[in-house]
Amino acid sequence: MRIHYASDCERGCYKRQNDEQQWDVAACQGCCKLAALDWLRDLPYNGQTYGICEIRFKNTHKGYYSNVNELVLAPGDIVAVEAATGHDVGIVSLTGPLVIRQLMRKNSRMNHDEFKKIYRRAKPFDIEIWQEAIAREHVTMIKSRQIAAALKLDMKIGDVEFQGDGTKAIFYYIAEGRVDFRELIKRLADEFHIRIEMRQIGVRQEAGLIGGIGICGRELCCSQWMSGFTTVNTGVARWQDMAFNPQKLTGQCGRLKCCLNYEISTYVDAQKDFPNVTEPIETVEGRLFLQKTDILKGIMCFTTDPGGSGDTVLLPVEQVKEIMALNKKGIKAPVVSHQQEKNAEVLTNYKTVEGEDSITRFDKKQKSKQRNRRHHSPSKQKQTSSGQPAQ
Repeated sequence: MRIHYASDCERGCYKRQNDEQQWDVAACQGCCKLAALDWLRDLPYNGQTYGICEIRFKNTHKGYYSNVNELVLAPGDIVAVEAATGHDVGIVSLTGPLVIRQLMRKNSRMNHDEFKKIYRRAKPFDIEIWQEAIAREHVTMIKSRQIAAALKLDMKIGDVEFQGDGTKAIFYYIAEGRVDFRELIKRLADEFHIRIEMRQIGVRQEAGLIGGIGICGRELCCSQWMSGFTTVNTGVARWQDMAFNPQKLTGQCGRLKCCLNYEISTYVDAQKDFPNVTEPIETVEGRLFLQKTDILKGIMCFTTDPGGSGDTVLLPVEQVKEIMALNKKGIKAPVVSHQQEKNAEVLTNYKTVEGEDSITRFDKKQKSKQRNRRHHSPSKQKQTSSGQPAQ
């Protein structure tokens, strides 16, 4: 039995030749970013089939279909499903009671009449046509870009997805504004003899389709495992006390990085214990002005000068609360001396990194050859071991 592994895991991980010399496509479990973990698979279903299955297609395209024929399906099975015209081919990603929870999370009603149907398991003939349609996608995308450029349309076609029966194709495009692509649809229909559907996507979806390596050294989250996008605004960076540097806060899509949302809940919880310091605090040694805070360490940095050029004093959150409580009573609080020693230790351990970013810092330095003027100088005579000049 020969096994040929495919490069696109979202459309089938490998093709396997059976005893009848026919190819069928199978999918690995959990290798695709659209794969779902069925954490209820070990629980008994009590004889209920639920009748709804989650089917995944290319990219982030998923759908819910009614299992009207009561087929025994499992994640990874390839099925033929109902489409607007003809049929489509997809891979089962989820079955059982967890599909109901997914529908509740998306606020979808459990009405079987609203769902399209699952016709059958994909036959070898269906899979053969499906694979031929997939092989045409890249060539179709390149040709469609040339046609759009010839029409001088302000748009970019990012990807093409063929329907399982090869009679329809979805063209994913990126555009800043509205585009009149009626002439483009006519040209594409005449060129490829298929039904055309144009679907606009954003720059985040485009980055997920293209892929790449992020600043962290790992593959982009949007291309590796993310199937949906959440809103990221500048308030997320402000909560984490990050510098507003566009080069560091934006990703390859030109928008704020999605990973800024990963730790925002930790910072929000940590800042609940921080007091709201809107005025300088009064101490025996004078006024202290808040400059910055270390949220995770629970330390607030104060200086004796409003501009930040004075002496630096690091105070824990608990002590700042005590000082503010005393200031409300009109009492100037003393600053504990051991904290000043700790500040001095922090400043003493500070090291500059100037020059460490030089591109020649790893080059081997050549040792300079110093000549011995005593032996090579012609003006001096050679001395004997007794100190007399040589004859």
